[in-house]
Amino acid sequence: MSQSAYIKFVDGSIVQQLSLDEVKEHLARYQEQTALTGQQLGWDYSEAAFPYTVETKPGEEQRWFYLKGTNPLYYYILFGVGSQNQGEREIPYVQVVLPEGATHGDKAKGNELCKYLAKHLKAELMMFNGRTIYYNPRK
Repeated sequence: MSQSAYIKFVDGSIVQQLSLDEVKEHLARYQEQTALTGQQLGWDYSEAAFPYTVETKPGEEQRWFYLKGTNPLYYYILFGVGSQNQGEREIPYVQVVLPEGATHGDKAKGNELCKYLAKHLKAELMMFNGRTIYYNPRK
């Protein structure tokens, strides 16, 4: 059975919502940062930190994209955007899905990417296990 994590943009978040292209930009920034870390350490850390290629299916470019693993330890991670009604408010989110057959490496990397995005956007993160991490300022 597939599992989902949600990055919700609530009060105090840096952005009100993200498009798929903006999610891709944040993932590209993550790749750049890990490549720079690897340069400082003197080894190719970028391949270990982001062992995926970003791909889309024809006709689905506006709905979702996926990260395809570049080695057998990683399979797929899907990303999509949407919103849900909570009372009278509409809460935009980024949904991260581990499909059937996802590996333990996919789950670990999915958690890492979700935490990275939520922390930098000061969003609320509902993880794959159902627990919530609040990176947004709360009173």
